[in-house]
Amino acid sequence: MSHRAAHPARDADVAGGGNEAPSGTLDLALLGLLADAPMHGYELRSRLIELLGTVRSYSYGSLYPALKRLESAALIAVEQPLVDPDAVPLTPKRRRLTYHITAVGKDHLERLLAEAGPQAATDEGFGVHLAFFPQTTVETRLRILQARRRRVEERCEGLRTSMARAAQRMDEYTLQLQQLAMEASDREVKWLSDLITREEQRHAHPDTS
Repeated sequence: MSHRAAHPARDADVAGGGNEAPSGTLDLALLGLLADAPMHGYELRSRLIELLGTVRSYSYGSLYPALKRLESAALIAVEQPLVDPDAVPLTPKRRRLTYHITAVGKDHLERLLAEAGPQAATDEGFGVHLAFFPQTTVETRLRILQARRRRVEERCEGLRTSMARAAQRMDEYTLQLQQLAMEASDREVKWLSDLITREEQRHAHPDTS
C-alpha cells in the first residue's frame, strides 16, 4: 500500500474540472497573460519571451503541454476558428486555436497570486510573480519581496563564505567571477530593500499613490 504526502496545492481539485490544479510558474504566467486577453499559441510564446525572456526561454515543447494541462483542469478554454464551408483555403497550415481564461481559471489565478509560497522567491518564480504585481495586494507583494531578499542575502553570504575559504585556491578569473556574482547579489538586495520600503509606505498610507 503506497502513501503519498499531502500537498494542498497539488491535491486541490479545480471546481468543476475534476483534475489537479496546475500551480507551476509557467501555468501562472499563462493564466496571467490570458487574463489580459485571449491569445493563440504564437502570441502567448511571444508574450512569455517579452515578459520573462531574461528569466527563461519557453519552447513550444513546454508551452503546448502546459496549455493542455490548463484546459484539462477547466482553467482555460480553446476556441476553434470559424470556417466558411464555401471558402477556398489559402494555405494548408493548421488553423490557429485561440485560448482564453475561464471563470474557474480567474479564481485559480487569484489564489496562485495570493499564496506567495517559497516558489515565489526563486529566480524563476520571483520573475513571474513580479510581472503580475499589479494584480496582487500590498501585503502579498511585501511577503514575496521580503522572502526574495532573504534568499538573495543567504546566497550572498554563501558566496562570501566560499570566497573566504577558497580564495587561496582560486585563480584570478574564478575569483573575479565570484566577486561579480556577489556584487550582483548586493545590488539586488539594495533594489529589493528600496521596493520593500515603497510597499511599506503604501501599506501605511493606502490612500497615497
